[in-house]
Amino acid sequence: MKAPDDVTTPEGYLASVPEDRREALKTLDTLIRRTLPDLEAAIVYGMIGYGEKTSGAGNDRPSDWAKVNLANQKRHISLYLCTPGPEGYLPELAKDRLGKVSVGKSCIRFTKLENLNLEVVEELLKKLGDR
Repeated sequence: MKAPDDVTTPEGYLASVPEDRREALKTLDTLIRRTLPDLEAAIVYGMIGYGEKTSGAGNDRPSDWAKVNLANQKRHISLYLCTPGPEGYLPELAKDRLGKVSVGKSCIRFTKLENLNLEVVEELLKKLGDR
């Protein structure tokens, strides 16, 4: 779900999330910031975006996506790793190792943090940092 219009900082976003999901989002926020300390966090399209904007799909269309995006959705939490390499998007390549989650090209969706393999997420963040 998009953050309310009055939420303008990542800290405000985390504070606005329902309590039952707040710890999961804070855990991921901490992991992202620790693993990729050079990526600045900001509100991008109503979610937390980390790093400079990227073209996302690897095409010529403009995009406002950050390298990493974190969002509380209506039915799940979404983590987007939006910088494809020549072999494809990192979540899609590691979908069998990420845990009991749903994976799209660049998106990892889950309902409970314990269903997500955080070691694999950290590995993917490090790879993304090298791109």
